[in-house]
Amino acid sequence: MLDFSSLMIFSEDPDRLVEFYAKIFEMEPDWADESFSGFQVGSCHLMIGPHDKVKGASKNPERIMFNLETEEVETEFARMKKAGAKVIAEPYKPDEEEDYLIATLADPDGNYFQLMSPYE
Repeated sequence: MLDFSSLMIFSEDPDRLVEFYAKIFEMEPDWADESFSGFQVGSCHLMIGPHDKVKGASKNPERIMFNLETEEVETEFARMKKAGAKVIAEPYKPDEEEDYLIATLADPDGNYFQLMSPYE
């Protein structure tokens, strides 16, 4: 069996992304070296670092999104928006799901991530 343990985001300006995600996760990185930093968020580790082939903003941010589950989608959405996340989609109920919300935001490099109610 496989365990999805981490996700890497490469950037031309990784320090800017580390600063942004420290605000989003409300924590400092768990580890950092000269070029990479990492955040343990739930059961997944988000690593951020440089890559010589990555320049500027994401050209296809819809291609890959990561999800952050929370019971407080609207509260966290407002907090993350205030922390500098770009709003892609305000919280909404997909397919008229009564107790389920999704919101889509973007980091400074244009990478999309979503806030989601826990799915049962």
